[in-house]
Amino acid sequence: MTNTTPTVPFNDVRDWLAGLQDRICAAIERADGGARFVEDAWTREGSGALLGGGGRTRILRDGAVFEQAGVGFSDVSGTRLPPSATAARPELAGAQWRACGVSLVFHPRNPHLPTTHANVRHFRAEKDGETVAWWFGGGFDLTPFYPVDADVLHWHRVARALCEPFGGAERYAAHKRWCDEYFLLKHRGETRGVGGLFFDDLQQDFDADYAYMRAIGDGFLDAYLPIVERRRDTPYGERERQFQLYRRGRYVEFNLVLDRGTHFGLQSGGRTESILMSLPPLARWEYGFVPEPDSPEARLADYLKPRDWLGERS
Repeated sequence: MTNTTPTVPFNDVRDWLAGLQDRICAAIERADGGARFVEDAWTREGSGALLGGGGRTRILRDGAVFEQAGVGFSDVSGTRLPPSATAARPELAGAQWRACGVSLVFHPRNPHLPTTHANVRHFRAEKDGETVAWWFGGGFDLTPFYPVDADVLHWHRVARALCEPFGGAERYAAHKRWCDEYFLLKHRGETRGVGGLFFDDLQQDFDADYAYMRAIGDGFLDAYLPIVERRRDTPYGERERQFQLYRRGRYVEFNLVLDRGTHFGLQSGGRTESILMSLPPLARWEYGFVPEPDSPEARLADYLKPRDWLGERS
């Protein structure tokens, strides 16, 4: 029997997400070995019908492995949503809403270690004491600059295994495709990286959807930390560093121009510093850059398109 209404109090979901932030930060500090997260705890007082709540933004800078790593937790609420949200979901007009989530972006120092992003979140809206909408969302994706097939295969094998209890190959294929389509710079004709999983508005069965969100949140470290150990000490020089900074520019481009989470956060009056923690500490832009033919930098283009990494129909 499916549960189409929430069976877990919102605060229990919030507490699980806050604990996830703690676990991920502790693991990344151990993996880095040279720096610790600094916490910026913030609150947002409601202004009229806008936003209230707060969160914890944690930033690790200038580590042995990570040039910058950000892990944010937020629990925000309000009584008015941006027109972009209510146009698609008219039942949300005038509803009291609350949203919580954990979002992270890691920018490693070594160009051979991929940048990565993950997010898990929950939304709930009420009118007259009744829940009128709820959903879960999340996923994780990988953005290498010098891709290694073994790393990409490991990433997607973990993603597929996490999906197995929740629909198996069909769930993996659907959410992999969703990731490929979401993280697409259409004006460039390239994906942001080699994909992973992405899902939004998951609202079929509360218990199953909540369990899936938790699996994705907990499984992220299994997908990423082995890659950290493989690539953290790979030798590199100024050429690789400059290419990394150039490709970080594309990362900034996607986040500012296309990312729906960034847009929603800014349009709903969210905390700008926390929303933009995903941006790298350094990046560069170069007009008309074309990599040398047959170079390691030119090889990246073959990876920035949707591909059936695991040899399955997806």
